[in-house]
Amino acid sequence: MVSQKAVEFKGTKEGLLIKIRENQDFMVVKDSLIKQIDKAGEFFKGAKILDIECPDIEDEKKEELKSIVQHHFKLSFVEKEERIEIDRPFEGIKEGMTKFHHGTLRSGQQVSYQGNIVVFGDVNPGAVVTAYGNIVVFGSLRGIAHAGANGNKDATVTAIHLNPTQLRIANLIARAPDEKQSNKNTMEIAGVKGDMVYIESINHKGKKKGEK
Repeated sequence: MVSQKAVEFKGTKEGLLIKIRENQDFMVVKDSLIKQIDKAGEFFKGAKILDIECPDIEDEKKEELKSIVQHHFKLSFVEKEERIEIDRPFEGIKEGMTKFHHGTLRSGQQVSYQGNIVVFGDVNPGAVVTAYGNIVVFGSLRGIAHAGANGNKDATVTAIHLNPTQLRIANLIARAPDEKQSNKNTMEIAGVKGDMVYIESINHKGKKKGEK
């Protein structure tokens, strides 16, 4: 019988950490890892894995677990040089460091930055954009977007057409808009109100729907 406690997933500001309990049979660990990721379904889609912590498992077996995560579940590990320094988190939402990406992001492509991200093009299904600050897409957002990834609930996601596979701000996932605009060229913005993410349209004067 598989012990679900053999493997735990711990969320951090940089990504997910897989922790293996000590004194566990390797086959139990491997089975538990596969079952937990399978059970999570779409939850881990687009997630970044920091590392697998398993102090008493040999390096060869650790690499086998990494291979399962990468190749079977198509999840990627964050290389050390890619990790964001968490002692100086980005907190701005109006101004600050901004990364510009020119061109459409296709399935499998990822862009991440410890500031704002502006995409001049579409974000297709299967593409992932992750920012500590705001995300602005001058095109259609149909992939995964995670703004305020360092826990910043003031961050926003804006696009000419918002129809994401998944949209997150900090640790919150977006709710569907009350109305879907038929005009695909209407800018839309997602932001946090209370403890929920809402999507609103923006008119040509830059005002949110309902503002005078």
